[in-house]
Amino acid sequence: MNEQETRKRLRLTGIYRRWFTSGPVLVMTILFLVFVAVFIIGRYYYRSAADNAVQNMYSNSVERFFVSETDNSSFENAAIQYVDAFEDKDIMDVWVIDPSGHVVVSSSGFPVKDQSMPDFNEAMENSTGTANFHGRNIYGESITATTHRLRKGDQNLGAVRYVVSLAQVNRQVANVFFALLIVLIAIGLIMLVSGITFIDSIVQPIRQINEVTKRIAGGDMSARMEPQEYHDEISELSENINFMADELSSTDKMKNDFISTVSHEMKTPLTAIKGWAETMQTVGDSDPALTKRGMEVIIDEATRLTGVVEDLLDLSKIVNGRMTLRYEKIDILAELDDTIFVFKDRSMREGIELIYNVPHVPAPAEGDPNRINQVFVNILDNAFKYTEQGGKITVFAEMLPPETEGEKSTLRVFVEDTGCGISKEELPKVRKKFYKSNISVRGSGIGLAVVDEIVKMHGGTMDIQSEVGVGTCVILSFPVDTVPVENVPLESLADVPEVETETTEVE
Repeated sequence: MNEQETRKRLRLTGIYRRWFTSGPVLVMTILFLVFVAVFIIGRYYYRSAADNAVQNMYSNSVERFFVSETDNSSFENAAIQYVDAFEDKDIMDVWVIDPSGHVVVSSSGFPVKDQSMPDFNEAMENSTGTANFHGRNIYGESITATTHRLRKGDQNLGAVRYVVSLAQVNRQVANVFFALLIVLIAIGLIMLVSGITFIDSIVQPIRQINEVTKRIAGGDMSARMEPQEYHDEISELSENINFMADELSSTDKMKNDFISTVSHEMKTPLTAIKGWAETMQTVGDSDPALTKRGMEVIIDEATRLTGVVEDLLDLSKIVNGRMTLRYEKIDILAELDDTIFVFKDRSMREGIELIYNVPHVPAPAEGDPNRINQVFVNILDNAFKYTEQGGKITVFAEMLPPETEGEKSTLRVFVEDTGCGISKEELPKVRKKFYKSNISVRGSGIGLAVVDEIVKMHGGTMDIQSEVGVGTCVILSFPVDTVPVENVPLESLADVPEVETETTEVE
């Protein structure tokens, strides 16, 4: 099926069909019913007006006129006088009929012969002396008529018949019908044209959205939506699709960089392990010093590989929501002390000054000691990796009392370095999975993402402040149990009664 056929099918079965069946069809049906109702009401109104006209012409004075006139003259002369004096000849005919059913005189001036007058017969026989008629005359003309019997005592003088032609009424009804029909058609056309135009303004961007999303799904990350003419929900959707494409493109690039980085991170130690293993196999036991050196390299590189694999496992747990903590009562500052002790040798080995300054009080909390240690190791490892020889890393902490009674205290740990720093554009991205601000530095790029998740699981926060060429400061905040001063061991306060800090400087 080609594109033209597909669009034709969509036009017949897609949004167009839904709009047509739920919009124009419903509205036109309602308008048609209204049209029929108005036509019926209008027709009834005009017919009723004609009926009222003929029925209201007669009054008792007409009968009294004929009774008085026939006392002095014949019925025929009285009929002529009545018809001559009749004022509504322009809207109806009036016939005067004798008792035998012959029209004595008519207001039209023409003789009336062979007319069927069922209303005359009914009026002459019933008790009311009045009868109505709707039908056609001998010429096929639609009429409405009313006949009133004339009596003089017990004698039937004849009858007066008022006749109105409905031709004019039918013309007026027809005019109303065609006027309503034209209005109905005009409304339908306007609604159809405006509706199709409006639906087109929606369908065309949706088709473009479909095409762009298909291209993105097919791997074309350069596909983008064109700017929309109107600032509405579709325009917002188009902008969000372009934003999504930008994010997917960025994520795809980070993923590729991550694969490349991890491959390099794993290839380098594997190469070293393989090289030293082959060397040791060749040398054998002839050179114990070389064998010892090789084993040390193999152990170091295997440890490095283990770290990469553990990072990947942690990332997998975070993505799948399976990371769990083994909570127990810990002292966070004690865990920080242990981490600093491990990094003392590294600071001397790499020629980086390490300054450590924390409150000399406990920081008890519910947490996973291994994960807390992982947080501090990761943060300090990053600080060392991005700080050159001769630089300085400062680790200090502060204890903030609770703002309100019943809340926990807050432990804030600051890790500052004098490394290369991170630009403002890259700073919001450093916590994302796979992202590395400096690909020349070893590492998988997922350490901060794991650290951020662990800190959150402990109810804390991680903030990062950085300036290019100046350095970076990572601020870790943890909720900890409040310990009254009187419960702090006296030996921890003996040496520093005024400033409760411990400073360790390694150069």
